[in-house]
Amino acid sequence: MSPRIEPAKAPYPPAVAKALGRLKTPGDEPLSLFRTLARDERLFARFTGSGLLDPGHLSLRDREIVIHRICALNGCGYEWGVHAAIFASAAGLDAERLAATLAPGVADCWSDNEALLIAFCDAVNARAAIDDELWARLSKVFSEEARIELMMLAGFYRTVSLLANGLRLEPEDFAVPFPG
Repeated sequence: MSPRIEPAKAPYPPAVAKALGRLKTPGDEPLSLFRTLARDERLFARFTGSGLLDPGHLSLRDREIVIHRICALNGCGYEWGVHAAIFASAAGLDAERLAATLAPGVADCWSDNEALLIAFCDAVNARAAIDDELWARLSKVFSEEARIELMMLAGFYRTVSLLANGLRLEPEDFAVPFPG
């Protein structure tokens, strides 16, 4: 299937061009997701202004586990593959752990805290809610600010999944292929 909306082409408006310069990825061009959103400067600014890839209250590994799991749960091979190519190695996510983000349930390869992140992703993706038992478990491991960031991260990457899947974005040339 081809993309439903073609990405914008250069030259971009100055603010978009500046933002795209900051969002450099391994490909020759900015991500097709960014270029598609760049068709509308307002939507592009809203989307790129709310990213959570900066150092925050979560470790890189925790952040990437959440991103990979949410994308996997939503069948978003586009974003899963981009993050696998760019961030997985630095986050210590080897082939076994990347595959485990796709597997139902909690795989044996995860530590207790990582298994908690998988359970969190499964819960919020299924119901957009966190029950009291899961909240208590999260509270023992993550600060209040980190728990807020976890919810924002999961919600943001569910939105990314909807955009990439709904737009039928083709995988980036450098991306890790999405299994299955």
